[in-house]
Amino acid sequence: MRIARFTVDNEIHFGAVEGAPGAETVTVLAGDPFYTGVHPTGQRHGIADVRLLAPVIPRSKIVCVGRNYADHAAELGNELPTSPMLFFKPNTSVAGPGDPVTLPSWTEEVSYEAELAVVIGRMCKDVPVERVPEVVFGYTA
Repeated sequence: MRIARFTVDNEIHFGAVEGAPGAETVTVLAGDPFYTGVHPTGQRHGIADVRLLAPVIPRSKIVCVGRNYADHAAELGNELPTSPMLFFKPNTSVAGPGDPVTLPSWTEEVSYEAELAVVIGRMCKDVPVERVPEVVFGYTA
């Protein structure tokens, strides 16, 4: 199931996206699927008729893994770390599809790349590998 966060008629909603590429519709969900589950309301919109937003606004922070892509590390002249290189981003760093990315005026070098985000759907810690599917709400790019 594909879940989107969007605005239409100046209201923000979550919705379930269905349909073939180019003909997608989004069905409005009741409430926030993180807290209330996925409950379609029956109200539908064409995907072209809504403004897509960032899929979620993180409720705390974004945990990132750096230098985990060998080709990109080599391109920058960096070695791959022997253990995960973790860093945090504030939840305000999330942007929606097509939203502008504002760079500080002092920026001299920007490295852009695609990112895969795993959306954790509940509080958890030290989750064993076999139980990971229980805490993952979904993925986004």
